[in-house]
Amino acid sequence: MTPPLISNTGPIPALSISGHLELIKHLYGGIWVPDAVDCELRQGGRTGIGLSDYLKANWIEVKHQGKIDPLLLSQLDEGEAAVITLALKSNSKLVLIDERKARKIARLVYGLNVIGTVRILIDSKKSGMIRNVEEILKIMQENGYWIHDDIIEYALKVAGEK
Repeated sequence: MTPPLISNTGPIPALSISGHLELIKHLYGGIWVPDAVDCELRQGGRTGIGLSDYLKANWIEVKHQGKIDPLLLSQLDEGEAAVITLALKSNSKLVLIDERKARKIARLVYGLNVIGTVRILIDSKKSGMIRNVEEILKIMQENGYWIHDDIIEYALKVAGEK
């Protein structure tokens, strides 16, 4: 079996905020999250946003990431390092990470294919699952999910909304 998309913490509450967590399931069939990400999600951050959707999503599978390289942990937070570790351990090449530094390390150092929350939205629009990327991005931002203006501008252009 080919390992599915492996997700970091951020994209799950980001998509949950707007009621669109299921887009991942429709695009990828399911996802894996490493133990460390599961722990971060269950702790719920300051707000607990997305926890209830996460706990109900039986298509999200928690996997043990194994020992994380201390060098990787010195550069990234535990969830991001765990995503990369699990991807390498399982021979998966596709990871869902939003944070810039982690994306760069995953891509350039480890040769992983990295997508982000915005790519999920763009692909969902192209597949006809959603009508408007901009509305969803606004909901995410209004609920505290930070997305750089350049990324939003790019997303709207690619989605044909600007």
